[in-house]
Amino acid sequence: MDQGSTAADRRETPQRVAAHLGALKAAVSRYGFAGRDHFGENAVSIAVRQHQDHARYTRVAMALHWIVAVMIIGNVVLGLVADDLPDGWIRSAVDTHKSIGLTVLGLAVLRLLWRFANPPPPLPDSYSPAERLGAHAAHWALYALIFALPITGWIHDSAWKGAPTHPFALWGVIPNVRIGAIEALDAATKERIHAVFFDLHVWFGYALYGLLALHIVGALKHQFWDGEPELQRMLP
Repeated sequence: MDQGSTAADRRETPQRVAAHLGALKAAVSRYGFAGRDHFGENAVSIAVRQHQDHARYTRVAMALHWIVAVMIIGNVVLGLVADDLPDGWIRSAVDTHKSIGLTVLGLAVLRLLWRFANPPPPLPDSYSPAERLGAHAAHWALYALIFALPITGWIHDSAWKGAPTHPFALWGVIPNVRIGAIEALDAATKERIHAVFFDLHVWFGYALYGLLALHIVGALKHQFWDGEPELQRMLP
């Protein structure tokens, strides 16, 4: 497998050189550079910058990625420590956990729409077929979990028997965000839904922890072990 990947990389090298030369010629044609020194100092740097920009995510995609990442990590921490907080803080912590989750759900929808309208940059040429397959599978699995976690939590909370006496407003501002169709069910059905979706929410959370760890380790491996500018693709 490693020998095959190396051979494939070598076969791709002339194509990559041709692409870079094409970018250089385009830069010279566009900016009208003349003279060897001028060409060396300006056209090359412009072509390299254009190639790097092509391999980076858009600024909107970067912003959505990091906002969602920070909110998810914060929500994981909040969910883990909520039971250990003083009694007077627990209700506020739980409501904040719910607000973050629903906000992440909304941002995930925006991120997916943006991705369809603005396709992400291609993976580096050095990735082996197995790495490409793993990267795509992990990416879509993360998307699935980013949607599944807040949705299961939303359903779980909407079926809570204490919901009528504990109203929940998104960030304390937008009221009545629970799912009315679930709130209207009979008590026994809601109790079953509450229990089942709590278990799903917990197990999806564990799956997310594992995938996030793989995502981070993979990015660091490509950045520092393989020498690819992996982090620069998602940094402003």
